[in-house]
Amino acid sequence: MKGLLPVEEAQARLLGLRQPLASENVALFESLGRYLSVEVIAQRDQPAAPLSAMDGYAIRFDDLPGPWTVVGESAAGTAPDRSVQQGEAMRIFTGAIVPPGADTVIVQEDVALVGGRLQLTGDGPGTAGRHIRLRAADFAVGTTMLRVGTRLTPGAIAAAAMSGAGQVSVGTRPRVAILTTGDELVQPGRNLAPGQIPDSNGVMLAAMLHGEVAESTLPHHVRDEREILSKILKDMARRHDVIVTVGGASVGDHDHVRGALEDAGGQIDFWRIAMRPGKPLIAGRIGDAVLVGLPGNPSSAFVTATMFLLPLIRHLAGAQYPLPVVHRAPLAEPLSAGGGRRDYLRARLDNGRLFPSFGQESGLTLPLASANALLIREIGAAARDAGEIAEYILVA
Repeated sequence: MKGLLPVEEAQARLLGLRQPLASENVALFESLGRYLSVEVIAQRDQPAAPLSAMDGYAIRFDDLPGPWTVVGESAAGTAPDRSVQQGEAMRIFTGAIVPPGADTVIVQEDVALVGGRLQLTGDGPGTAGRHIRLRAADFAVGTTMLRVGTRLTPGAIAAAAMSGAGQVSVGTRPRVAILTTGDELVQPGRNLAPGQIPDSNGVMLAAMLHGEVAESTLPHHVRDEREILSKILKDMARRHDVIVTVGGASVGDHDHVRGALEDAGGQIDFWRIAMRPGKPLIAGRIGDAVLVGLPGNPSSAFVTATMFLLPLIRHLAGAQYPLPVVHRAPLAEPLSAGGGRRDYLRARLDNGRLFPSFGQESGLTLPLASANALLIREIGAAARDAGEIAEYILVA
């Protein structure tokens, strides 16, 4: 559609408004969900020595089938105090260092102590080297464990700790302000006068940001007054990296975000995207802060936050791949042809199939309650039958 930016171009321009933030060092237990700004390199071998993978006895394979004289034990956390010689065995436990001279572990179920001597009673190990974890079998000194831009999951944190790291360098959390506009909005839970509605978008966006790397923020509400909005934007820009406005992004008499941004000394980079819902999205800057103006309808705010706001937060926090991941699955029912904008249909992924929600109007909130995916229908796409493959994005 003429004058509307394609989604990918709009995403690229939004992320280009500001470089990722500076980094900081944090303890491993505080790093969950953060993005690495310096790669993690292994400072040690893992294992640092050959270890037993089973409880049993460390032996020389050439000494099979025994018998053996037991000459001590090796337990996890200590080093063996001697080597294993011909005809000898050392009691060993899972995770313990294999003593010098031994090259195989025979499990305890395959042997028995008879008259002070260790006798083979089972099948034995079969091959040399059985039940031993070799030195550096997991990773060696100098291995790149985690790359820049990696999101730190519990598993990644465990790998960093095992590699010898005590802390990691990660991107700073973006400071985000949420500003909802509209004379009709009232804080959720309060009594409503005629014409008023609960401010659902503010709490929804705060919850979405809580699951990301942004600093915790509470939504702030302002009435539809351009002068007041301009002053608030100017003040917020001094204290935040991102300002999210909700509502006031269209062309109505009470839509003041664009004008207020300009009054505050900011600049608009683009406005209006070739997508549905969410066409009247605003992106700009005021000082060092990036402004993202989301539409006020619930579904529009949710979709544009998923496609633009959250990727911006991840980008500023140092993510290597900040954009939503596109997946593919079969449709559970037919899908009509696409129109002049790309559609992001609220849908549910269930048992590997996509079910579009019963209502797609941007003002509906009930379909959002059951949606766990956004079904993508391209501009001018042909109608599709149930069972045909469609693209989608997972959402919380």
